[in-house]
Amino acid sequence: MRRLLTGITVILLLLLNTLILIGPMMLIALGKFVLPGQALKAACSRQVMHIAEAWAENCKRIFAALTPTQWDIRGNAELRQDTSYLVISNHQSWVDIPALVQAFNRKTPYFKFFLKQQLIWVPFLGLAFWALDYPFMKRYSKAKLEKHPHLKGQDLEITRRACEKFRDLPVTVVNYLEGTRFTPAKQAQQGSPYQHLLKPKAGGVAFVLAALGEQLDAILDVTIVYAEDTPPGFWKLISGQVPKVIMDIRTRPLEPALWQGDYQNDPDFRLYVQDWVSGLWEEKDALITRLKQEAKG
Repeated sequence: MRRLLTGITVILLLLLNTLILIGPMMLIALGKFVLPGQALKAACSRQVMHIAEAWAENCKRIFAALTPTQWDIRGNAELRQDTSYLVISNHQSWVDIPALVQAFNRKTPYFKFFLKQQLIWVPFLGLAFWALDYPFMKRYSKAKLEKHPHLKGQDLEITRRACEKFRDLPVTVVNYLEGTRFTPAKQAQQGSPYQHLLKPKAGGVAFVLAALGEQLDAILDVTIVYAEDTPPGFWKLISGQVPKVIMDIRTRPLEPALWQGDYQNDPDFRLYVQDWVSGLWEEKDALITRLKQEAKG
């Protein structure tokens, strides 16, 4: 009963927080379309992000007051809000997103996620995603791509166009290289060579680097680990059933060789980026093994 009451209370407070701030956010977001001049549009974008940061900070307070989760965050002490970052993270659960909020809100610029197109229809949040210029990605099955080959590469083009919008302001771009949440079934279906990860997709990160390379200060390599063998769902978090989340953040310098090339048309450069991503994923897989052993104590 206690868990049920905790979960319901957290949901109601999160909803109230969203309802209070969604109105001002939407009004300012509309200014990006009706106000003349790039300077005014950029000012609207900054204000929208300030409101989003206030919303995220309120969410952190709600979790701190009502849930026992310990957020063990390592490596975010030297981050800044006046520059741009690319965040690369493993992805296991909806809890990963509150974890990123805990680690980065008001330490880096507000983050931009690449979202599945269906999420635009989520009440309130879909409007917020639109106001924040989150790019919405379409996913096509192999069968559909074989039938409609012209659809191949559209996600990469959406990535390129989205990143063009990020050039005017500091931003933290979050890229889940696996493209979806990890499950043992997906791991087996892929034949993934990693113990804790799906195969990474290098194309998306290559296009982000190509579009924002000169603007980015560093790559933030994030590894999220839960003590449980099965990653907890969002209900477990809000009902107080997640004791600890470990987030290891490693700031990696941005090598110009990673973005000074043509991923689509240069096979040598494409292989270079893929090898770099594979090496990163091998390190991350080994790190997850060590952190899981530590979390289980």
